[in-house]
Amino acid sequence: MSASPMPSPPFPSPDSAVLQLIVANAVNSVRTGEATVEQAILHAAVHGWYEGHIEAEDECPGCGFRGELPKSTNRN
Repeated sequence: MSASPMPSPPFPSPDSAVLQLIVANAVNSVRTGEATVEQAILHAAVHGWYEGHIEAEDECPGCGFRGELPKSTNRN
């Protein structure tokens, strides 16, 4: 395992109110029988990724978040 830093911070932030709501909704949907555990995890993962994407674009417009190069850089 490498000790090198991540190319960008994790998004959404672990203390994000939106992320907390996504997780709470997933837990509640399982408890009420509205969704299976698998469905709730899938729903939370998709919405967490989407919200993270939005937060990342707000933090660094033009960054690709797949490394150190911004989107406009020629990667050849």
